[in-house]
Amino acid sequence: MSRHGLHRLTRRRGPRRKAVVLGVVGTTVVAGIVATTMPLLAADDLSIGAVADTTATTVPQDGDNGAKTTLATCPARCDGNPRGAREAVVRFAVTTLPASAVNVRATLRVHAWQGFPATVTAHASTVDAGAARPAPTAAGATLDTVSGVTAGFNEWDVSALVRGNGTWTVSLAQAGPETRIYWASTEHRNPDLRPRLEIRYDVGTPPTPAVTSAAPSPSRTVAPTPAPRPTPSASPTRPTPSPSASTTGGTGRCGEVSSRLVPSCGAWWGMYSPAGADDGWNHGAAVAEVEAQVGRKFDVVHRYHDFSNAGSNGAFPDSYQRQQMREGRLMFFAWESRIFSSGTVLTWQDVYSGRYDATIDAVAGRIRDTGVPVFMGFDHEPEDEPAKGSDADFVRAWRHVHDRFAAAGAHNAVWVWTMMGWSGHYDRYAALYPGDRYVDWVGYDPYNFHVCNGSRVWKSPATTIGGFYRWLDEHRLGVGKPRMLAEFGTNFDAADPDAKRRWFEEFPAALKAHPKIKAAIYFNSAGMTRKSSTCDMTMNHDASAVAGFARAGRDSYLRQPTGGSR
Repeated sequence: MSRHGLHRLTRRRGPRRKAVVLGVVGTTVVAGIVATTMPLLAADDLSIGAVADTTATTVPQDGDNGAKTTLATCPARCDGNPRGAREAVVRFAVTTLPASAVNVRATLRVHAWQGFPATVTAHASTVDAGAARPAPTAAGATLDTVSGVTAGFNEWDVSALVRGNGTWTVSLAQAGPETRIYWASTEHRNPDLRPRLEIRYDVGTPPTPAVTSAAPSPSRTVAPTPAPRPTPSASPTRPTPSPSASTTGGTGRCGEVSSRLVPSCGAWWGMYSPAGADDGWNHGAAVAEVEAQVGRKFDVVHRYHDFSNAGSNGAFPDSYQRQQMREGRLMFFAWESRIFSSGTVLTWQDVYSGRYDATIDAVAGRIRDTGVPVFMGFDHEPEDEPAKGSDADFVRAWRHVHDRFAAAGAHNAVWVWTMMGWSGHYDRYAALYPGDRYVDWVGYDPYNFHVCNGSRVWKSPATTIGGFYRWLDEHRLGVGKPRMLAEFGTNFDAADPDAKRRWFEEFPAALKAHPKIKAAIYFNSAGMTRKSSTCDMTMNHDASAVAGFARAGRDSYLRQPTGGSR
């Protein structure tokens, strides 16, 4: 974590972060999945904005609906008017699906500000979405229905209409309360709230169904357990995955995972939870305690390690992590070129010069011997490390570490390139990118700091995660790579005790609006901030925040059917 605007604060000596993140993927299932050769390649997801929208109605008082920042739906009798029906009409132009696209799945996503006990049905439409106030026409084919409008994004499966490239128009018709529901339009000032058409597709011949073994579903509440005793036989025995061409998705069937750890549907849910001297640096209990609070296991365990090659900091995976892997969790090893105990900071030239090759090779050997895919990072947020060298030095060091892992046969390392994602460094990210050959996932660390960094701005989840996401799209960096929120977090609002709860509850919808994000890991620590009466970035600082975070974790998008998070 770096506080944007305060990211040059002197770092404290010792371990920059000591913590654990939990995650769940059933051991047997992962073994079956990554060992399966998949004949179908998953292409990049498409997220398409509407080219036009309007509200169809015969009510003349509505004026020019095509220029408004909202759309409206309402039954025939609406707000006392017996002829007040309104339908939201949205048009999309799909132009970039390849000719080889198969299994096209299209989802319409439209944002409402309030929940209503209404039924809203999506129809194919012939209405001109570019007209100022068109009259409703006879409903076309029914596509999908939402029963109960929720605050935030609502979704309709429109795959029956959107079959490939072309222009597609959908109308939304409401049944239920005789009052208007307002939806964000393409003219809304917040681009994150505008209607979107999310398209997923496969490339090639549809695959033959693969057989995977079912894993037992562990309890959703996990109590802290004693630290496991290190043993020479602690490595799990699962097959080493073979390289896969999949990028931002698996085969398209939910419940599958590519060899690069990309889930075919939804996203992994992770947690960084720091251990400390008070609990004897028990990294297992640090995670289990948070799991017990939120009522589920996470999908990813995240820890930070150093170049000492000794103790729990440097000789990883340690006994806690081996136990967590045996229990089916995914590991994310964030490897820092420093020595935590002494505060020594290595330069990137130290790394690529060969001075630490013995350490690199030892770690690579242990990673290889786990026999399972693991997330691996090197010097996250390098743009915040001026003492380590130039951007070119970072790239050279990254490639050196990556190549030594490959030479050691540690092909199960899934490389996550993690940046701050701060707009103040946009001009540096291209120079910091090691290249597609050296990167499997693109990660970044977005935060809603609010007053923790001196700002008064409260950012929604969509705004928090959306900036760098769009920058990556616009500048085509890491094209086709799945994305990860390697860290994310939010402060609370002292003036609104439930703001943090609502922020968490809105988070799954924000992820769905950014479908290339396939993993999100909460950074449950003060990090570079300081706790105060107006600043606390932890997710469990009060009961309201825990309740919101727990609810987010129950969203089906974050409950992978591949393990105990179900």
